[in-house]
Amino acid sequence: MPKSTIDGLRVLIVADSPLARGGLAALLDGVDGLKIVAQTAPDVDFQPLYNVYRPHVIVWDTGYDPARAVEALSDARDERAPILALLADIQALDKARALLMAGARGVLPQDTPARSIGSAIAAVSNGMVVIHPALLGAVLLLVNDPQTDETADLTPRESEVLRLIAEGLPNKTIALKLGISEHTVKFHVNAILTKFGAQSRTEAVVRATRAGLLTL
Repeated sequence: MPKSTIDGLRVLIVADSPLARGGLAALLDGVDGLKIVAQTAPDVDFQPLYNVYRPHVIVWDTGYDPARAVEALSDARDERAPILALLADIQALDKARALLMAGARGVLPQDTPARSIGSAIAAVSNGMVVIHPALLGAVLLLVNDPQTDETADLTPRESEVLRLIAEGLPNKTIALKLGISEHTVKFHVNAILTKFGAQSRTEAVVRATRAGLLTL
């Protein structure tokens, strides 16, 4: 269960590189009250990790190519363990936006001091969203500039979900076909609707077809 302070918060660290995982674990190990329960690469099944380690928060170092992390982060997103993403390029508002769309509850620069990361962990564990001031423009992009059918940039997984939506399949069937949870499918559907500025699944399919992203 989330706690009101960082006392006893259980943290799962995710990063592509073993060196990055070890460095981040060593950094956060010095923050009083945090407990690093496990480290893992992003290309794993997260459900057993949730069951065994019961983390309060996932801290995800997205490396220097966060686009690779977006889809994996979407699949790992789970309401029981909010995700705090670390971004290398503080100027990359589009990448911060993609991480938020993928389900991150916070985005901070990779070089954020350990105590500040600890405070952010406490915040996201209590249901808050944490954004570094330099990345606030990413939030404005989400609120004020939703993509339309002409500019929608879908991830590979979103494209798969969209094709199955176009076949008229319900979320449960889509989840079974793709080997992901129904919760994750719902997230992808919401992301697709947002990117197309659509109010329904049918409208999203129509707009995607007009934009040449679907062939019916």
